[in-house]
Amino acid sequence: MEKFNEIIKGDQLTLVDFYATWCGPCKMMHPVLEQLKHDLGDNIRILKLDVDKTEALAMQYRIQSVPTLMLFRGGENIWRQSGAMRLDELKDVIKKYSNI
Repeated sequence: MEKFNEIIKGDQLTLVDFYATWCGPCKMMHPVLEQLKHDLGDNIRILKLDVDKTEALAMQYRIQSVPTLMLFRGGENIWRQSGAMRLDELKDVIKKYSNI
């Protein structure tokens, strides 16, 4: 958990995907997030956190459904949404919070 806190406190925009291995919509997000990383490269950091393995963090951030996506910068949660998203929708959200 300490490493997570260090990562989200950085200046780099960080997208956190709270997911579960048994979740169908979470599986649909995997290729979307891979393409996002490919397209944006070092402009964004993407963390995938399995809620079954990181229960304390999931509870801390009140994750009630998966997938839940959250954007952080400087330790602050600047955006959050539950449910699967298309790549273009996710890119639009990221553009609002970055200068990419």
